[in-house]
Amino acid sequence: MFSLRSAGFLVVLAMLLVVATCGWGEGKGNSYNYDLSKKSDLTKLYNSKVYQADRMKRPLTGMSFQLGPLSHSGVRVTLADGSKWLVHKGDGYGISSQTVVVDARHMNKDWKIIETKDFQGSKTISDFVKAGGTDYSLIFDNCHFASGRMMDN
Repeated sequence: MFSLRSAGFLVVLAMLLVVATCGWGEGKGNSYNYDLSKKSDLTKLYNSKVYQADRMKRPLTGMSFQLGPLSHSGVRVTLADGSKWLVHKGDGYGISSQTVVVDARHMNKDWKIIETKDFQGSKTISDFVKAGGTDYSLIFDNCHFASGRMMDN
């Protein structure tokens, strides 16, 4: 039987697990390798219309499983030309914003679709980045909050 002390320990343990969400083993110390470097290409991408969005999850870096919030999430968008880009948020991911856009070819097989939505070109990548937000907070504004807002956008 659990005592109040045991229940308190479980609450603390759960909080520590949540603190690990989206932050542990993620973007800190990354070097920035860019697929697009010309300002005109970046502007074109930022203004590109999104036709489909897939909210996706994968295990945290260094883990072979995902369990609820012990995972990383983002939104893979498909543009008119069929190209796919991942919009996701993490601590240390970006320079001026912690929500970044990367070519989906960098995604590994561990990413799984959890929701799909057809936007029919009504939103742009910039709308998804704005919905993701610039600042990261492990407890109050992490990758899961950001990807949820992107899909509700």
